[in-house]
Amino acid sequence: MLKENCFFLGTVVAKYSFKGEVLVKLDTDDPESYLSLDSFLVEEGLNLVPYFISKIQLHKSQLLRVSIEEVKSEKQANKLIGKSVYLPLNHLPKLDGDKFYFHEIIGFQVIDSLQNPIGKIIGVNDASSQVLLEVEHNDKQILIPLVDQLIQQLDKQKKQ
Repeated sequence: MLKENCFFLGTVVAKYSFKGEVLVKLDTDDPESYLSLDSFLVEEGLNLVPYFISKIQLHKSQLLRVSIEEVKSEKQANKLIGKSVYLPLNHLPKLDGDKFYFHEIIGFQVIDSLQNPIGKIIGVNDASSQVLLEVEHNDKQILIPLVDQLIQQLDKQKKQ
């Protein structure tokens, strides 16, 4: 599976037991929605490798304690620590109303309050505390803070 068809779920942060269990720190507000997973993808080099889950449970609110079928020892679990975990995009919960996932607005047109086109969203930068829209404007990239005060309307149908 290609990484662009997936979303980042979290990171393997530690091993839990000598039997190969690992702890995955989730990047989500709703960890309970991932308790029924039967597999996930782990980034190994340039590839995403599927791992099948035999047991999964919450551990201290934002962590998943996971037993993986292929991982039976501490040594195998140690190899996973620090690796990123992904899921296919179709595992994302549906959002209501004007809520959106960042990947959904790539390609949307940004329009100002006078209905003048500003440019097309080519990326979303969430690496810092302020999320920024990366917008292509007159063959240049401009950054626009993604804050409620600047968004007057979101039209998913028109992609604006």
